[in-house]
Amino acid sequence: MVNLLRPTSGTVTLFGRPLGLDSLHVPRHVGYMPQDSAALNNLTVGEALYYTVHLRGLSRADARRERDALLDLWNIGNLRARYSSRLSGGQRRLLRLAVASAGRLPVLILDEPTNDLDPQRRRMVWDVLRRLNQERGTTILFVTHDAIEAEKIIERVAILRGGRLAIVGRPAELKRAVDRMLRLELHYAPASPPRLPAHLAAREIQPGRSIVLLDRSEATAVLEGLDLDATEDFRLYSASLEDLYVHYAANG
Repeated sequence: MVNLLRPTSGTVTLFGRPLGLDSLHVPRHVGYMPQDSAALNNLTVGEALYYTVHLRGLSRADARRERDALLDLWNIGNLRARYSSRLSGGQRRLLRLAVASAGRLPVLILDEPTNDLDPQRRRMVWDVLRRLNQERGTTILFVTHDAIEAEKIIERVAILRGGRLAIVGRPAELKRAVDRMLRLELHYAPASPPRLPAHLAAREIQPGRSIVLLDRSEATAVLEGLDLDATEDFRLYSASLEDLYVHYAANG
């Protein structure tokens, strides 16, 4: 999608033009954040931002102003003189996000943007991305395995199954497939899961924690029949984007 690899089949178009016709078409329009950016290791945070913005067409003076704005936007001003190679994993993630958004390009493609981040920084990243989308009209496409976290920001979702698109659309529309379902989260001693009605399948998230999807009409009966002596805790929610993912990824 960012024209770094030639597709084995099919085509990718950006603003109506196939990517392979012009090697500069993607760099002019897309800010890409990969998982790793070794090319930044010999630059300080300030240098990485300045040179990225300058190479994207801004004058030296404008590049300096944009660099300072990015340091403030992503809350990394205290890292300005630090070399990328000496940053923590979370700090490098913020630098890669800042580099991707440098120059105010109309499209951002982000590969797992919140990995390695603590909850406070993760919340900050989603807030910044939401502002870029709403205030600048930036189109943001990101890859994530955290469906619950993604639900806080996305407007459209694409679910992959076996390397192919299983479904694409707005979360509210897609969730109609599970809109009568509730998510029951159970916590228990790993060796002693509570017994459930035979037709309900529990999906183990981790030892001692499982998720069960059940119809709204049977929620009361299931909870009344739950063995509380074998259950450390339970929570009942409306079905989430994670449940939507499991539904479409498993059933196509």
